[in-house]
Amino acid sequence: MSETILEINHLSKFFGKHEVLTDIDFSVDTGDVTSIIGASGSGKSTLLRCINLLETPTSGEIIYRGPNIKKIKGGAPAYRTKVGMVFQSFNLFNNMTVLKNCMVGQTKVLHRSKEEAKKEAMKYLEKVGMAPYINAKPRQLSGGQKQRVAIARALAMNPDILLFDEPTSALDPEMVGEVLNVMRTLAKEGTTMLVVTHEMAFARDVSNKVVYMNGGVILEQGTPEEVFGNPQHKETVDFLARFRN
Repeated sequence: MSETILEINHLSKFFGKHEVLTDIDFSVDTGDVTSIIGASGSGKSTLLRCINLLETPTSGEIIYRGPNIKKIKGGAPAYRTKVGMVFQSFNLFNNMTVLKNCMVGQTKVLHRSKEEAKKEAMKYLEKVGMAPYINAKPRQLSGGQKQRVAIARALAMNPDILLFDEPTSALDPEMVGEVLNVMRTLAKEGTTMLVVTHEMAFARDVSNKVVYMNGGVILEQGTPEEVFGNPQHKETVDFLARFRN
């Protein structure tokens, strides 16, 4: 039986006088793969950054497994260990090897021993097909390989939910597939994921929930069948029409 991990209630975000998110409401249950879609500038990445407290919401609340995240012991750092983030631009440490990149958060934040951290790092590097590159530095890797390392690093922290902020948008087209394949595998294994993406085939075929944002509001949300097959708003229809052959 799935349980609710995350609830977003009446969330808004202003930058100065400019409101970029308005009255956002949705929830994430265990095992959900939720794709957030919408045109550039619709607030998708800002929403993800608010959920991970990289931006501070102006109003509203984020509930994590019962309490408001403001009341979580250990504050934002403790909360972020449970809500992992995979960034568009990888955010790897360029001076560290692949293996060290996947160990440092575990030892510094989770206080795991080096042996335990290495074991977890290797497990997930093998999962994403990057075990042969453990001694490489990020500059020696392709974009697709860097993103797979970033996914392994996030998984090694054993989060409850993984946030992906347009994980393929910085990649060359031939590298997109290798990252999406890893994400498809994670979805099949029941990993809870919240994915901001322009990959409509992924949103349609892999997600069980789709959220369509327009102008800082959630205009539509539901199953892929509902949002792609029977959209209720003209804006959704127009947006999706761009991706149909």
